[in-house]
Amino acid sequence: MSGKIVSLLISQDIKSSMQKVNQIVLEEEKGIFGDRYYNQEGTFSNKGKIEPDRDVTLIEIEKIEEFNKSFNQNISCEDFRRNIVVSNCDLNSLVGKEFQIGNVVLKGIRLCEPCKYLEKRVKSENFLKGMVHKAGLRAQIIKGGNIDISSQVEVNM
Repeated sequence: MSGKIVSLLISQDIKSSMQKVNQIVLEEEKGIFGDRYYNQEGTFSNKGKIEPDRDVTLIEIEKIEEFNKSFNQNISCEDFRRNIVVSNCDLNSLVGKEFQIGNVVLKGIRLCEPCKYLEKRVKSENFLKGMVHKAGLRAQIIKGGNIDISSQVEVNM
């Protein structure tokens, strides 16, 4: 299975909007250079302790589109606050598995379930129920490197 990168997104801190970038640099045990979790300044950061499931988050564009259509919403990729938006890739199947994007190796740690914090940010009362098991994947960086918008998601099953 291989997927395509739709967007790469980072945010410098909790309050900043997610910004589209053409390339991201991933470091083991740190996260994405320039992103809020890299400096442990994300909403769910645990100061002083590196959490492998905070390295990088991914979401499927198809799940965003499905939610928007089902609930007559227009929530953007940026509003979901995930780092990598992909298409044609079943992220739920990657929990506990290693996969590659460009020269970077990631391991799916757990699903990135919707939360009250995000529901409040997107101002959608249907967000929690509509995105359960569809809000993405939390992944650990096993081998760092660069990912750009043309990189492919490669899963060897």
